[in-house]
Amino acid sequence: MRALVKMSAEPGLTAATRPDPAPGPRDAVIRVKATSLCGTDAHIYNWDPWAHSRVHPPRIIGHEMCGEVVAIGAEVSRVRVGDYVAAESHLTCGVCFQCRTGQAHVCKNYRILGIDRDGSFAEYVVLPETVLWNTSPAIPPEFASVQEPLGNAVDAALAEDLTGHTVLITGCGPTGLFSAAVARTAGAATIIASDVSDYRLNLAKQVGVDHVLNAKTDSPAAIAAAIRDITEGEGVDASLEMSGNPNALHQAFSAVKNGGRVTLFGIPTGSISFDLANEIIFKGIRVHGITGRRLFGTWYRLAGLFKAGLNIKPVITHTFPLSEFAKGFELINSGQCGKVVLFP
Repeated sequence: MRALVKMSAEPGLTAATRPDPAPGPRDAVIRVKATSLCGTDAHIYNWDPWAHSRVHPPRIIGHEMCGEVVAIGAEVSRVRVGDYVAAESHLTCGVCFQCRTGQAHVCKNYRILGIDRDGSFAEYVVLPETVLWNTSPAIPPEFASVQEPLGNAVDAALAEDLTGHTVLITGCGPTGLFSAAVARTAGAATIIASDVSDYRLNLAKQVGVDHVLNAKTDSPAAIAAAIRDITEGEGVDASLEMSGNPNALHQAFSAVKNGGRVTLFGIPTGSISFDLANEIIFKGIRVHGITGRRLFGTWYRLAGLFKAGLNIKPVITHTFPLSEFAKGFELINSGQCGKVVLFP
């Protein structure tokens, strides 16, 4: 099969051939129909310090995918040949405290597709049946392949009820944009989004954001004033911080009203200093940290959101054949894209 392989400890990927995978007793082989690029894949492609410390070449990377089951092991019972599936990328141990108490999304021993085992940037991938998610054939492959990162947005947005609430989203990368679409479908009253890119702010409007603020051209004071004006001085009910930028983090806490909540998904590049008393404690706010998806509660909820009309089409901005993967990573590094999907 054709695959994209991190062959050695240096930037880039190599288009190579690898043996077609065979299933173990509890595995299924998936013919990949679509596989999307993630920021994690870009870290590995660019070979930054995180990737150097975490990934051990050679490795077929990629973890967001959908496809058709083409072979199953002797003990597989949940899926059949011909099923249309997506996959949860976190392979949990099932025996740690977290797994045994309904918190598998924070399993202490999880392994990740495309990092700890060969991934989905290939014609075929083999996976345990336990991580496969049967997907409606009505969902096109380019949408079905992004259900895994879309689940992050579902958890971030719906950590608490948003119906009728005012929401601030700081950071309009793909997951921020997905969060805006989820908030819109969930009945948020007003959605405000900030980013440094007019390109991505335009995408935010297309998924239903009511007000966009450019953090590159507007000062923090001007953005704060705009949020006060939009919310009639109250502040937002919920801030979803999706960027990891220090200024955006402080903006998220500053903008939320007393008694509101802040959800943190963006990853800072280093330590951040906070005035805990005034930014969190005296405001009586609740803070949620988001990592991965609730297994599998988020997946069921996402299926319902699709039925309710969730619109993510504007976020899928580019598609390429697998062989043109470099174009996709160039777009990610430039920031001039939403979600990029590859077709093996």
